[in-house]
Amino acid sequence: MMSETKKTVVVGMSGGVDSSVTAYLLKKAGYNVIGVTMQIWQEEAEVDMEENGGCCGLSAVEDARRVADTLGIPYYVMNFRKEFKEYVMDYFLEEYLCGRTPNPCIACNRYVKWEALLHRSIEIGADYIATGHYAQIMQLPNGRYTIKHSVSAKKDQTYALYNLTQEQLSHTLMPVGAYEKDEIRRIAKDINLLVANKPDSQDICFIPDNDYAKFIHENSDQIIEEGNFVDLEGNILGRHKGITNYTVGQRKGLNLSMGKPVFVVEIRPETNEVVIGDNADVFQPKLYANKLNFMSTEKLEGEMEVIAKIRYSHNGAKAKIRMVADDVVECLFDEPQRAITPGQAVVFYEQDYVVGGGSIIGTSFCEQK
Repeated sequence: MMSETKKTVVVGMSGGVDSSVTAYLLKKAGYNVIGVTMQIWQEEAEVDMEENGGCCGLSAVEDARRVADTLGIPYYVMNFRKEFKEYVMDYFLEEYLCGRTPNPCIACNRYVKWEALLHRSIEIGADYIATGHYAQIMQLPNGRYTIKHSVSAKKDQTYALYNLTQEQLSHTLMPVGAYEKDEIRRIAKDINLLVANKPDSQDICFIPDNDYAKFIHENSDQIIEEGNFVDLEGNILGRHKGITNYTVGQRKGLNLSMGKPVFVVEIRPETNEVVIGDNADVFQPKLYANKLNFMSTEKLEGEMEVIAKIRYSHNGAKAKIRMVADDVVECLFDEPQRAITPGQAVVFYEQDYVVGGGSIIGTSFCEQK
């Protein structure tokens, strides 16, 4: 008979080493652990997903099932196809068609891996959900929850988790954030998990061949029309293959003979233009973001000094942030930053924890009077 004080945690198991060791660590810590893999692949893509695997492929189910059996924990597959299509795949399409560069993993974290899974888990009596993310949850003296950098700086995933809510954070465990990656693999080997040496998944799971333009073409009713490359003065430089093929800062694949390296500076969906400039033109001193989520504080008051990250691989840069509208923040960098990209997330840090973040609108903003 299980003790009444023993807490139940549902572990999202991708079939990888991180989530597998997460399940082991929590069981070892005395939790009642249930393993769950989220079925998010769409029916028409099953063959492709089985061949390509990834964090949500059919092969992940078999790996996770074997791990659960080795650990002696119950294991289930839960269907989240509808949520994944609506909040991740449809969002991905819409953002690219609007000339923005989305981050589907951030959307998946918020709306599928947390919102949908947490709701379903609480319904079946769980107290927490847990994942194999490299991050640490902490509660500040003001009572609010936030996410702290993982011990492994190289694997840190706090950037992709900035938009989790207070409710979600209060019901979440992330034990691998306290370990280095090689320690996690060593633990997996010590307990004889078959996934101990399994490579980390890299690409967007629903585009296993990494061909974004092909995916958009095959899954959108909208015709992707060719348009003009223009310079900063509006002079036509050539023809582009459709705005979905480009992102800010891009140099390769432009097929422009300019006699020097040139880069995408801006994408203008309203005129179907891709603006081209020199490398210096890709650097900007500030950005504006909306769809904000604050963790360490309920709302931003006055001006705050932070470290701001504008993409997953960005090291972060010193900046000052302030609100300029109800759901719009201005982020002014100490030094200009390269390729500030609409649609990507900007995440603000103070010391080693997340203050909050939002979705980049662009490098200018007209406040409505």
